[in-house]
Amino acid sequence: MMSDAIVELGSEPVIQPPVDRGPTMRRGAGVWVRHNLFRTPLDGVLTVVFGSIAVFVLYKTFTFVFLTGRWEIIRVNLQLLMIGRFPPAHVLRLAVTVVGLAAWGGLVAGLISGRRARTGTARRLPVRRRAADLVGRFWALALVVIYLLVLAGTPGPWIMVGLALAAALATRVAGGWLGRRRPNRAITIVLGLLLAAVPLALYLYVVSAVGFDEWGGFLLNLFLAVCSIILCFPLGVLLALGRRSGLPLVRWMCTVYIEIIRGAPLYVLLLLANVALGIFVPSNLAPSTATRAIVVLTLFTAAYMAEIVRGGLQSVPRGQIEAAKALGLSPIRQTSYIVLPQALRNVIPAQIGQLISLFKDTTLAGLAMALFELLTVSAATTAQAEFSGQGLIGETITFAALMFWIVAFTMSRESQRLELRLGVGTR
Repeated sequence: MMSDAIVELGSEPVIQPPVDRGPTMRRGAGVWVRHNLFRTPLDGVLTVVFGSIAVFVLYKTFTFVFLTGRWEIIRVNLQLLMIGRFPPAHVLRLAVTVVGLAAWGGLVAGLISGRRARTGTARRLPVRRRAADLVGRFWALALVVIYLLVLAGTPGPWIMVGLALAAALATRVAGGWLGRRRPNRAITIVLGLLLAAVPLALYLYVVSAVGFDEWGGFLLNLFLAVCSIILCFPLGVLLALGRRSGLPLVRWMCTVYIEIIRGAPLYVLLLLANVALGIFVPSNLAPSTATRAIVVLTLFTAAYMAEIVRGGLQSVPRGQIEAAKALGLSPIRQTSYIVLPQALRNVIPAQIGQLISLFKDTTLAGLAMALFELLTVSAATTAQAEFSGQGLIGETITFAALMFWIVAFTMSRESQRLELRLGVGTR
């Protein structure tokens, strides 16, 4: 038996109860297996049945991936799968954009980390711990990137990734140095505007040569998802606030919009935007197909996001609002400083889940609007003369699923990290 531990605090001893380390720590893995997998006859039957199914699925997956899969179609069509019919003469612009976005992301991360260090809210970790944290967060993404680089078989992508990593590291260090300084208000505003202008400038740099209607492959899925995420989140927050507004007209309009959009299938809305819009808008004024897809995805997801945020608003205790009123805060300040931050924090898992769903729903744009996105490309490559009639749809769909999974998995892991940092569900 483990004796109680006694700790001296001043003049009074404090008795700490023994810590139960569980059967694994006390007696070994065999006891853990019996305790968790074979506690009762029913548990044993379920363990054997589902364990057998898991082993069979893993065996089939391993056999398909490493033995029977014919992945030549992926290697030959890798560029088509990733960027569609993007003109080869302007692929260098995409590489410059990737490096620029990596530098921008490193600078933003450095500024946030530096500011947290200046305010004393950052955790000081040794370099080894930081490296282990990065590996734990991005190991799956790194493996997929390496796999794509090996498939590419040319030095260009390797150079692009190397430059992107170097730019991200350099700007991360520079951003950390800048974040530790205390700039005045004017410099902060200018720096914020410059940071907001960088992605827009890179977008214009690419679009000035190749309009996004000519984009395709996985690049188009990413573009549709990023634009829709950026636009749907603020719209969803405004709709949630409008539905809780004390003004009847605003509340009714937001409610009607949310209920109508949530009740309509996304595929039908995409079809209407692609086919029926020409009935009401002249062809010379109608937006491009990709723009229509972004608008529909934004409006559709904003309705769901509004209900998620509304649930978060309802979770904020009434006492928080009364305390804000007691401090003399205006209604706008009550919502901005007290209510909305807590509401958004409480529903982080649901928000990220909806955004992941939005990213996967970009494949519907290819089906409903004939956009040349990844899933459409995956099906089209099997009709090429050298691969026609060979039943390679399994390989191409598996590759497409891997691309979507790695982005969704990374978003989910970063969401869990944010929840842990903000203490969601613990306080």
